[in-house]
Amino acid sequence: MRENDLLTAAMLGDSEEVRRLLAAGATPDTPGPLYQAAVQGHAGIVRMLLAAGAGPDRESEDDAEGLPLCAAACWGHLDVVNALLDAGADPDLREAPGAMTALHWAAAGDRLAVTRALLSRGADPDLRDSAGNTALSRAAERGSAAVVRALLDHGATPEARALDLARRHAGLDIEAEVRARAGERAAEGARVSVRREEAEGGGVRVVAEVRDDAGRLRSQTQLGTGHAEIVRLLESRR
Repeated sequence: MRENDLLTAAMLGDSEEVRRLLAAGATPDTPGPLYQAAVQGHAGIVRMLLAAGAGPDRESEDDAEGLPLCAAACWGHLDVVNALLDAGADPDLREAPGAMTALHWAAAGDRLAVTRALLSRGADPDLRDSAGNTALSRAAERGSAAVVRALLDHGATPEARALDLARRHAGLDIEAEVRARAGERAAEGARVSVRREEAEGGGVRVVAEVRDDAGRLRSQTQLGTGHAEIVRLLESRR
């Protein structure tokens, strides 16, 4: 049995192989498998690894340290978030001093259901990252009105920074803004397209995609359109 067999099976979502490797003596708490399963949203494998003894706060030690809960929150994998929290994951743990918590990642990504799950398990909405942002200011900048409302309803302080960020974006042409941001990171010859989609909890999200000349997706830039509503929400809570 190779050391990385369990990591590969967890990343690929091969639950039968994960089960076989654990039965054959693979160590569930080695760095990597739980994190990779969390990134990919393989909730069944996450629960399998946790039941076998993986620590819910076990960091990955591959290219960069990462926490399973932060990864799942970033990608909006609610079932994985709940599995980790059920196993005792610390909702306020950071991947490094001053780094973003899982709640920061959820708020910045417009992940309403994950935001609510973390708040219901005691995540602190007023913690700041090294840039001085709370989850509320991350959501305000993103234009995620439903997430801002959820944070406020769970006791987040309606801080001046969040209000300033919302005001700053309220007058922008969001479609032009995301197109410009995407273009800054696009390689020569890449194509930038923009679409609108419904966000979690209602509202509209504007998404700019960068694709190479072969049509492969290279990056995405997203902003919500709820900045004006967020200004009203924050002003009403001050």
